Amino acid sequence: MEQLMRNFFLFLSKNKTLTKLAKKYGLRFGAARFVAGVDIDHAARKIKEINEDGFVVTVDHLGEFVDNEKEAIESADECVHAIEIIAEKGLNSELSLKMTSMGLDISRELVMTNLRKILDAGQKHNVIVTIDMEDYERCETTLEIFKELRNEYDNVGTVLQAYLYRTEEDIQELDDYNPYLRLVKGAYKESPEVAFPEKKDVDENYKKLIEMNLLNGNYTAIATHDDAIIDYTKQLEKEHNIPRDQFEFQMLFGIRIELQSKLLKEGYKMRVYVPYGNDWYGYNMRRLAERPANVMFVLKGILKK
Repeated sequence: MEQLMRNFFLFLSKNKTLTKLAKKYGLRFGAARFVAGVDIDHAARKIKEINEDGFVVTVDHLGEFVDNEKEAIESADECVHAIEIIAEKGLNSELSLKMTSMGLDISRELVMTNLRKILDAGQKHNVIVTIDMEDYERCETTLEIFKELRNEYDNVGTVLQAYLYRTEEDIQELDDYNPYLRLVKGAYKESPEVAFPEKKDVDENYKKLIEMNLLNGNYTAIATHDDAIIDYTKQLEKEHNIPRDQFEFQMLFGIRIELQSKLLKEGYKMRVYVPYGNDWYGYNMRRLAERPANVMFVLKGILKK
């Protein structure tokens, strides 16, 4: 049943008609639980509150699969604006972005121009920029671009997904770049030809990747809400005397808040992934696919309207 629900929400996440309706009607239907507002000013107020509680943040202007140059440039400008607001308000936040919102599917020249503009702003204001990983079709291009940019900038990181067969090899290849990596399980619907279909296999691969990157000495963000993965990371820390300034835990805004506080009290660096914007629909559907229990929160949100 859980797998059926996951597939259902992943299917909905790609529906363009529903995406347009979601933009039109705003953060309704429970989305406000996972999204910090429609603009950076709303998000900045939430980030400030989160920082005051002791957490660090990565902020993400939601959007993906842009198909025209004007929107891609606007998305890049919004990222630059977000970096400027982070600096202006003294927020402890990084920036995350999706390359499809920067024009990845339009032209390489466009996406590189936009990314360099954002990274230049990040470098000026000492803000790290993380390139999110999207679906398998765009994985190779994303990593090629990351490698090119990593040779030019020290404030750029990226994301690797544990459910892909290729990721172990990617970890090995990226080691030469001293990468800042966020490791996740993966939230897109992929073919069993390229991704582990069984959760237990994804979990075991995830553990392997965490160990590999930590023992390589690279900074590792473990983005998970899974107790077993968190406990495994703590075990690695003790067994290999891994310093706590070499890794952090990351969780999504609005999910497992008590666990976030528990890790913070234990002395771990805890980063909250805070999205904002009106293009929230696909993101929200993938959150429901990852954790079907979240459906109850959405239903409560609808009933309150």
